[in-house]
Amino acid sequence: MDRIAGKAHTKHYQKGEFLFRSQEKDDALYIMNRGKVRIYRLSDSGKEQLVRILNPGNFTREWALFNPDVVHEEYAEATRDTSVCTIQQHDVQEFLKEYPAISLKLLGEMSKRLERSARQTAQVAVERVITRLVLFLAENVEPGMGNSPTITLPMAKKDIASYLGTTPETISRKFGELENEGLIQQLSGKRIKIQNLDDLLLYSE
Repeated sequence: MDRIAGKAHTKHYQKGEFLFRSQEKDDALYIMNRGKVRIYRLSDSGKEQLVRILNPGNFTREWALFNPDVVHEEYAEATRDTSVCTIQQHDVQEFLKEYPAISLKLLGEMSKRLERSARQTAQVAVERVITRLVLFLAENVEPGMGNSPTITLPMAKKDIASYLGTTPETISRKFGELENEGLIQQLSGKRIKIQNLDDLLLYSE
């Protein structure tokens, strides 16, 4: 950890500043230290598609570690004052060679992201909005929380709308629909009480 810290460089961004933009080349790994960052893409029509939200401990631009010529199509925007640590490609590669356990952890996280990305694409293409929302809520239920869990939404509702390929107005209506059906209860602090997870999943079918 001391050796990695010695190769890391800290950068600070104010709310609204971009860590990077589409078509920019950069061979550094970005590791979140403080704040929050939105990763998104723009379609040909200019519509924004949220890819994920980065919180402290998360990282991005891992693909550049293995392909320095890759041109990214994503934007990374700080949504509050943010600090990140950057480590250059050649330094990370040396650590990966020396400590194989790091490589396994990195590959595991990349595999999870590929799976989430494929699932997100498939859902936007074929599933109804209510189904997408229910599956999103279910994905945020952690093991051991039971069949009547209270979850905390990982992002604002407008970001959920972008992530699920719909509008904020539609998402608000669907949350209201689920609450009116007695399937969820919207609490303060982005918390959602799921009354019965099995019933919620059945409702989306």
